[in-house]
Amino acid sequence: MKCDLCSGPVEMQEVHYAVEYAGQLYIVEHVPAKVCTQCGEKLYSPDTVSKIQKAIWENKTPHKIIELPVLDYVTIG
Repeated sequence: MKCDLCSGPVEMQEVHYAVEYAGQLYIVEHVPAKVCTQCGEKLYSPDTVSKIQKAIWENKTPHKIIELPVLDYVTIG
């Protein structure tokens, strides 16, 4: 399979998936994705995306909670 963006080769990998929902940032670990080895573009199957969305919408108990530093672009000079 080739990348839709750059036509580079893709391979299956486990990646992190980050999404913001209702003002909350969620990070999902160990997500299967086809990743372009040339440009880094990630492609997720519809089933994978549905599983992630369902877990977030149902407010599943997180595996862990982390503290995340946040910078404001306007104030960083």
